[in-house]
Amino acid sequence: MLVRSDVEDEHVDVLRAALTFARIEDPQLDIERYVRRVEELAQRAGARIQDPDDPPHVIAVLNEVLFQEEMFRGNTVDYYNPRNSFLHDVLDRRLGIPITLALVYMEVGRRVGFPLFGVGMPGHFLLKHYDVDGRSILIDAFERGSIVTEEDCREKLKDIYSGQLTLQPEFLLPVTRRQMLTRMLNNLRSIYLSRRDFRDALQVVDLILVIYPRSPEDVKQRAVLRYNINDYRGALNDFEEYVKMSPDASDADEIRQTALSLRRSMALMN
Repeated sequence: MLVRSDVEDEHVDVLRAALTFARIEDPQLDIERYVRRVEELAQRAGARIQDPDDPPHVIAVLNEVLFQEEMFRGNTVDYYNPRNSFLHDVLDRRLGIPITLALVYMEVGRRVGFPLFGVGMPGHFLLKHYDVDGRSILIDAFERGSIVTEEDCREKLKDIYSGQLTLQPEFLLPVTRRQMLTRMLNNLRSIYLSRRDFRDALQVVDLILVIYPRSPEDVKQRAVLRYNINDYRGALNDFEEYVKMSPDASDADEIRQTALSLRRSMALMN
């Protein structure tokens, strides 16, 4: 697996891993075709970079290829469409949300020798580059690769959360590749749950548990989703697994009773 526990985080192939998410919608997706698409974008950009140690120059070249020529842009009209979270759709339609546009930008940047890190600011995903002197540059792929300041981030949070959330230093720290993938999956999960699409939400939770197999809350949610699609055996297994993982959780007794009731109901069905 691309994200198995023995793979160091910096070696997680975030591009291929993100493309596998699309198999929820298209089980036959040709992942390597889209990897080649990103590599072609990187080749175009790389051919124009004259000074790889000049971050503003490299950013300008990446922005020219991705936003001026390819016309990648943020989907402000249909933001919560799941297609904005599937990377093959983002590459085909040139439309995405902050995190998927950031992933494309990051992977093109990496291939031209311009390392970028994801920044998991609440409500709006960003990118960060460290120059040779250790100074950081924040980039907003949703805003056509704009270089942003902490003050810009403060205003963005103010707009998103109506002043209820203020900027904290940890909001602008780099996240791991696994955290980035999980955030993409959490976005998808929220969309499917809002639509009461429990089968697709279940597939998303399965993927989250591939990345973090010891997550009790996700095991519990998978139990509920399985119950909702009448997979009672799977639901029972997950409820019982949750109690084993979190025997002292505040809802552990309630979940034990739920599992017992479910086991009795299943015995009556047989």
